[in-house]
Amino acid sequence: MNKRVNSLFQRKTLAASLLALSALTCGSAAFAAKDVVLALSSQAETLDPYNTNTTLTTAVTKSFYEGLFEFDKDLKIKPVLAESYEVTPDGLTYTFKLRQGVKFHDGTDFNAAAVKANLDRVLNRDNHLARYNQFNRIDKVEAVDDSTVRITLKEPFAPFINSLAHASAAIISPAALEKYGKDIAFHPVGTGPFVFDGWKQTDYVRGKKFDGYWKKGYPKIDTITWKPVLENSTRAAMLQTGEADFAYTLPYEQAALLEKSDKLNVLTGDSIITRYISFNVQHKPFDNLKVRQAINYAINREALAKVAFAGYAFPAQGIVPQGVMYAYKMDPWPYDPKKAKQLLAEAGYPNGFESVLWGGYSNTTTQKVLQFVQQQLRQVGVKVQVQALEVGQRTELVQSAPDPATAPVRMYYAGWSSSTGEADWALRPLLASESFPPKLNNTAYYKNDVVDADIAKALRSVDDKEKAQLYQEAQEQIWKDAPWAALVTEKMLYARSKKLDGVYVMPDGNINSSDISLSE
Repeated sequence: MNKRVNSLFQRKTLAASLLALSALTCGSAAFAAKDVVLALSSQAETLDPYNTNTTLTTAVTKSFYEGLFEFDKDLKIKPVLAESYEVTPDGLTYTFKLRQGVKFHDGTDFNAAAVKANLDRVLNRDNHLARYNQFNRIDKVEAVDDSTVRITLKEPFAPFINSLAHASAAIISPAALEKYGKDIAFHPVGTGPFVFDGWKQTDYVRGKKFDGYWKKGYPKIDTITWKPVLENSTRAAMLQTGEADFAYTLPYEQAALLEKSDKLNVLTGDSIITRYISFNVQHKPFDNLKVRQAINYAINREALAKVAFAGYAFPAQGIVPQGVMYAYKMDPWPYDPKKAKQLLAEAGYPNGFESVLWGGYSNTTTQKVLQFVQQQLRQVGVKVQVQALEVGQRTELVQSAPDPATAPVRMYYAGWSSSTGEADWALRPLLASESFPPKLNNTAYYKNDVVDADIAKALRSVDDKEKAQLYQEAQEQIWKDAPWAALVTEKMLYARSKKLDGVYVMPDGNINSSDISLSE
């Protein structure tokens, strides 16, 4: 009797153990970690949002940081850490009411003092931050109380709220700034949905869920990994194998193949990204307008759009792409190699010349563009050596040159999007004389007094008609002076797993991942 009871007890115990194990296993599956991998065409150069002009770098930093405002998918401004603001009639003083109850990742409070600390930091010239010129019209920042900050400008600055909505205008924990100093670039501490969890520059940037995030129910995933994958075909392959859940940019030539996958959504749309070649107008032969015009005539932009972008681009219709406020539309440069040769001869180069063309990126599409342009220019006698620069080379050779007289750049292929949504940030950082490297990105070292004056007047103006006229005049003058060969405006192309939602590429090429979610 006792043996039977003991045997029955053992069988019940075993059954209970198996049920418990089964429940545990099912529970583990139900609560499996949701990890998302996003494959990008370039690597982050820093995790300090105030010290980069690279759009994809700020896409990564948005995992950890937030600002007072942000842009939505249509580049409309919406509040984030600011709840509201008022501005005085003279356009000089802005008073912001801040969101309360928000914590930084290190447990400290977000408040007006934190806003002041960040703006004071970027305004301190001794810090040599890349985004100084975006904020240099600020005269002073005052923390009125914990939830109120007052910002006074030196002069009216119409796109000020746009500047605060830019991803670079992030609020970093003042305690972290004090702790890490310049090394904050490697230790991001913000109020964003993810806490920094590691960075290996050539391999990944990783964030893990911030349990104290102020948006209840967010983030909806456990970890986010930004992975630089320079080779186009590798990014596409990672999507197909499931190694990546999202990829941008896509290899244009493989879009049709990827669209056939029942596991992927391939998405496209308009962008405000212009690709161009700048000429260093301070050095021969690019100090000669006819040389610059010749190179513009020598490039078949329609063919370039097909060869390098598989048709997901079209010839640039001006200096500022359509979709940016105050963009002025112009006819693209026609392809006319005969005219190019004639202009070169008139400029004193009947047999052409030799030069160097650098690319600002090292991805596959850039390689295709450089090779295409090299072949086109060879047909009119211009022989260029081409080189796609790695991040470190770009920083050293192009962005850090201290003196126009000795700057080594000659021809430079790059891209730009006006991430504030208006023409100021499409023109001033690239073509105003105040923006020579290392301040900003006028790699043409172009200076025109009319253009400088128009940009400055437009910044101060609060009259839409006046601003439109000033920006039109500036764009027409730049087009005539040809410090660039404006090439193409890209179309947006990216893909994501059908299980992934809430992440998209914005018209400026930035990525919004704040609502990211992953289904089973």
